[in-house]
Amino acid sequence: MPKPSPAGRHPKARRPALLRELGRRLVAAREAAGLSLSELAQRADVSRRYLTDAEAGRANPTVLVLVRLARELGTTAAALIDVPTHARAEERIALVGLRGAGKTTVGRRLALALEVPFVELDAEVERQAGMALGKVFELHGAAGFHRFEAAALERVLARGERVVVATGGSIAEVPQTFERLLATCRTVWLTARPEEHFARVAGQGDLRPMEGRPRALDELVDLLDRRRALYGRCEQTVSTTDRSPDDVSSEILANLSRAGLGPDPD
Repeated sequence: MPKPSPAGRHPKARRPALLRELGRRLVAAREAAGLSLSELAQRADVSRRYLTDAEAGRANPTVLVLVRLARELGTTAAALIDVPTHARAEERIALVGLRGAGKTTVGRRLALALEVPFVELDAEVERQAGMALGKVFELHGAAGFHRFEAAALERVLARGERVVVATGGSIAEVPQTFERLLATCRTVWLTARPEEHFARVAGQGDLRPMEGRPRALDELVDLLDRRRALYGRCEQTVSTTDRSPDDVSSEILANLSRAGLGPDPD
């Protein structure tokens, strides 16, 4: 089993950002896969101590070790190490979460504070498809929508500009697109109580989630439970429950500032 050498380990103050980010992704992927440290270490044929160091950003795994870890985690080595540089990471913030989490409202506040464009990925899909989202699903189904969504994300990234992006709630369930989002943007999961999700959607005049579905709230809770581990891979998790959009935006900006990204909070 690989043993971390003193030269391959880094004190916390000097840990490269790449290794810290790799460690964060290893932890998130392991938790999403429902594996303990010991289970993953055994399956990937590394020592538990080595894996602990890798997750803490203290070890610099070889390509072969990364491939074994990725295989056991149900992902790819490329997805684990495709980490944006400081400049690229600073350019894009992506908001993730269920409908009614506040992605659009908070996203506009963030974009205003950062003086960058705000983009709704669903709106990009509509422009590309030349039709409303409902029609996209009707004619092309969920698989067709997600193909449009992946293409829309690539168009946003290709612009090479600083931007705040609000994503659709189901993007987390499309592995290739979600991995691409995680690799190219600073990701923030906006959370809220299920009741608040419903109240916000209804407050916008959209009653479709409730029509003819007496168990709609229970279904939303089940959906959140199913996606929780996926959403949890985002770099930040910020609650919007009983909070103003400005308050939520300020917390996100403060977190970015502590990470050395974005403006200093007032």
